[in-house]
Amino acid sequence: MIVYERQVTSNADSKRILIVGGGLAATRTAEQLRRASFTGSVTIVSDEVHLPYDRPPLSKEVLRSEVDDVTLKPREFYDEQNITLRLGSAATSLDTAAQTVTLDDGSTLGYDELVIATGLVPRRIPAFPDLDGIRVLRSFDESLALRRHASEAQHAVVVGAGFIGCEVAASLRGLGVDVVLVEPQPAPLAAVLGEQIGGLVARLHRAEGVDVRTDVGVADVRGGDHVETVQLTDGTEVSADLVVVGIGSRPATEWLDGSGVEVDNGVICDAAGRTSAPNVWALGDVASWRDPKGHQVRVEHWSNVAEQARVVVPAMLGQDAPSNVVVPYFWSDQYDVKIQCLGEPIATDTVHLVEDDGRKFLAYYERDGVVAGVVGGGMPGKVMKARSKIAAAAAISDVLG
Repeated sequence: MIVYERQVTSNADSKRILIVGGGLAATRTAEQLRRASFTGSVTIVSDEVHLPYDRPPLSKEVLRSEVDDVTLKPREFYDEQNITLRLGSAATSLDTAAQTVTLDDGSTLGYDELVIATGLVPRRIPAFPDLDGIRVLRSFDESLALRRHASEAQHAVVVGAGFIGCEVAASLRGLGVDVVLVEPQPAPLAAVLGEQIGGLVARLHRAEGVDVRTDVGVADVRGGDHVETVQLTDGTEVSADLVVVGIGSRPATEWLDGSGVEVDNGVICDAAGRTSAPNVWALGDVASWRDPKGHQVRVEHWSNVAEQARVVVPAMLGQDAPSNVVVPYFWSDQYDVKIQCLGEPIATDTVHLVEDDGRKFLAYYERDGVVAGVVGGGMPGKVMKARSKIAAAAAISDVLG
């Protein structure tokens, strides 16, 4: 365990705020607390030894050895802001009655307000044997380990063509590795963006030399000490000295078992991040917030975190909290193409492909006669121009013109 601690000034509030998590949500919450002139105790607990860092570059710039420093704030920031860091300390349990969190070294930390920002844990395939060369990607250390494997690999199989799988496939191709991208759905990203746009993403990868295999899964992985071959469910066998499992992630909530905090595909929260337990809040990838329509929604988008922090902090401090009504936005960098999504498109929407030049594209998603979202590849200006139309739930005819 690594502890970086500064004394809180003598005129500080007596309230203790404990944040569990070491990523963007934790840092943004701490930062927002100080911006709100909160002078009480703020402690961030993280199971990683690294300073809180940015995760999107892990599948891209870090994997390709283009950057090594993805910290969100330098250590001086936490010192100057009187924020205590408990690094390398995993939270193992929560006692909401005693208002304490127990860490893996047996110590306990008390709190007046607790913020859960533990993010996600990558899904693994339990049936896979324990062979060297099989990797997942969620943490900085995992990205470095994958980078080391990639530097020696010739043939890689990426299992899962979601955003992480597609980004890893693109990065590996950039490193000169032969890549087979395996996806049980009819196209990459089909479950999120639908088959039509997924087909355009597949076309992009094939143009870069990726062997995209759809409607097929992995039956077995074989080798001695190190992975050697991957057998697919259609009976074909693929040579591989590197296998990357990118089949999604699950909320990191095991440590909340028995705490009384309601969990259902994430920590259940109201529209301001309050959980079912008093003085306990949650935000980021781990949190399922109630949306304006009364639905519980868990959003795994980088841009969503800052908006939630601006709601959680004033609510926690008893101040007026702004509503969290924003147009969702996320992006994915694959090769030289930035794929951007604005709004809330779903795979069952009607897709209007309005531009397609073979590598770049622009599509509007229609639901119940209104524009639900826009997805573009290599067309940032045109994607962002649709924000006001999506926010206003404009008729699709107003967009298509």
